[in-house]
Amino acid sequence: MKNLEETLQGSVPTMVEFYATWCPHCQRMMPVMAELKERTAGKANVVQIDGDENSDLLDKYHVKHFPTFILFKDGQEVWRDGGEKPYSELKDMIDRFV
Repeated sequence: MKNLEETLQGSVPTMVEFYATWCPHCQRMMPVMAELKERTAGKANVVQIDGDENSDLLDKYHVKHFPTFILFKDGQEVWRDGGEKPYSELKDMIDRFV
């Protein structure tokens, strides 16, 4: 995959999840995110970023909690939420911007 900045600037919607390996909510989201990535392949990007390994990105995108989901379209943040989310909510949000 292209670097993150290039991906976010593209016209394809990109769902970014900031997570931490020690976070139980994040661990429960792993299979949801894997399914989302698989089912939206070709029409959206799904990117997972380990916050502990990318503290600069946490600062840049003002991430304070795990998991945090940010949806980008054409380089702009169009949606943000946090906590455990059902697959359907994340998929529906991506579908709004495809």
